[in-house]
Amino acid sequence: MKPVTKKYSLGFRVWINAGQGHFLGNGRVRLLELIRETGSITNASKAMKMSYRQAWQMVEDMNGAAEKPLVEKMPGGKGGGGTIVTEAGEKAIKLFYKIEEKVKRLSEELSEKIIL
Repeated sequence: MKPVTKKYSLGFRVWINAGQGHFLGNGRVRLLELIRETGSITNASKAMKMSYRQAWQMVEDMNGAAEKPLVEKMPGGKGGGGTIVTEAGEKAIKLFYKIEEKVKRLSEELSEKIIL
């Protein structure tokens, strides 16, 4: 009887670090995307089921670690205020997904070579 060959796969989670702390990961990128979609940190935090304070702290951490702010608050007034994801923020989102895709392809390639 021929032995059954089990298939193994690698798991991963991509983080981009800056200095001593996390800069970008899945959750932070999702927060940026929701801020872009809703125009609001409040609405983005609600969609992620996290407190506004936690979302604001994540935004502050990302902005502090980046060369240019990823998120900016727009002043209120007649047209209302809001929050935008800047050009640097859009670039960070794209870069994160590009890196994540490369890591995914590499992990799939390496998974094929796992024989135990």
